Amino acid sequence: MSDAKFVEDLVDKDDFAQWYLNLVYKAGLADESPVRGCMTIKPYGYALWENMQRAMDDRIKATGHENAYFPLFIPSSFLEREAEHVEGFAPEVAVVTRAGGEELTEPLVVRPTSETLIGHMYAKWVQSYRDLPLLLNQWCNVVRWEKRTRPFLRTTEFLWQEGHTVHRTEEDAERETLLILTDVYLDFFLRELAIPGIPGLKTESQKFPGALRTYTIEAMMGDGKALQSATSHNLGQNFAHSFDIKFQDADGDVKHAWTTSWGSSTRMVGGLIMVHGDESGLRMPPRVAPIQAMIVPIWRKEAEREKVAELVEEVERALRGAGVRVRADWREERPGFKYNDWELKGVPIRIEIGPRDAQNGQVVLVPRTNRAAKESVSKDAVAQRVPELLGEIHQTLFDSALAFRKSRTYQVTSYDEFREIMADKQRLGFIEAWWCGDGDCEAVIKDDTQATIRCLPLEHPEGSGLCVRCGRPAAAWAIFAKAY
Repeated sequence: MSDAKFVEDLVDKDDFAQWYLNLVYKAGLADESPVRGCMTIKPYGYALWENMQRAMDDRIKATGHENAYFPLFIPSSFLEREAEHVEGFAPEVAVVTRAGGEELTEPLVVRPTSETLIGHMYAKWVQSYRDLPLLLNQWCNVVRWEKRTRPFLRTTEFLWQEGHTVHRTEEDAERETLLILTDVYLDFFLRELAIPGIPGLKTESQKFPGALRTYTIEAMMGDGKALQSATSHNLGQNFAHSFDIKFQDADGDVKHAWTTSWGSSTRMVGGLIMVHGDESGLRMPPRVAPIQAMIVPIWRKEAEREKVAELVEEVERALRGAGVRVRADWREERPGFKYNDWELKGVPIRIEIGPRDAQNGQVVLVPRTNRAAKESVSKDAVAQRVPELLGEIHQTLFDSALAFRKSRTYQVTSYDEFREIMADKQRLGFIEAWWCGDGDCEAVIKDDTQATIRCLPLEHPEGSGLCVRCGRPAAAWAIFAKAY
């Protein structure tokens, strides 16, 4: 395989859907499964997910939550207790009716989400206002029988975290919902994934089934479409009434509690690929990259190899001591092949060490974000310079993603222009506009253009205007986009 051909096997990003699939499989993140709509996550992809999971888990625990685990199977009668919830999930539910060679007395639902089962448990655990707030999270898998699947973005089975909390008052529940949205999810996207997400409120038609309010982080992908990247739901008292979650308050009255739920999933891996990937492959944000620096030794003669190996080992030790995830590639392949391979996999920094470098006690650093910006660094300075460069790469990725989002975000007052943008693949992006608040008007826009209201952003212009479609006085400033 020639060095050039290795990268050419990726289709052009103009065919964004195929480019994405090529990249997932060729970069070794995942493979197809014999079960329709499921995927096998390979070690490189799972290492990425573990790093993301660890950073997210740290944030969740820092806000006072504890991890627990709840069963995979849910009695089907539980879903029927909350009418809006069961209606919303019914098309995606997988049901077990037979096990152990016998018909079950009650069918079991394979967990699509856990509000109902956890609500049942919370009714047992919550008795007094002294038991509140109850702040739990679980890391698990869920199953939703999707009709159209794509690895990481939408699969029949996927991995996620789901938080579930119980509170004394509506104000406490709302405060929790927004805390998770901003201090956990938004902070994670900005600081770990280098993705400039937009926090906002979902419309009634887009909210979680059974929720009072749903908040979201929306991000723009490399083709101008939106990805709902994490959600936080104020469930009000809906599930508390359905599952009888009550407590005796300080005044002696027995009251229904207020609950929340919130989640993020392996969908974030898909978002990372689509935001940062380029024509040569992945570009891993350094803080979650499975490998932050890959050393490529270069030699021809055995005597050269020994000298190069000495410096490679010294640099590896120094970087590990500095907390850098580093490896050396000793495969019997040409250096050019290795360069292309690790660029495809998105490793943030390539470190080249050849005979002359070994002789001079230096290394060559090549950032994935700009191959032309290679620099020579003394072996004694490498443990300081590599972490600095990783920080610079993170900022470069974030700035690039933000610049792209800004270039594809339009403030529109004309519905004709709205439709033109949504029909133009080269201009497709986010449209910011006033909206009347009418769900029928929202539905017409979706039918006309395939664009939905992604969120009512928390940060929005002052004042008011006229609805971009119907011209009536507006109720909200909205972000419209086509979405995954």
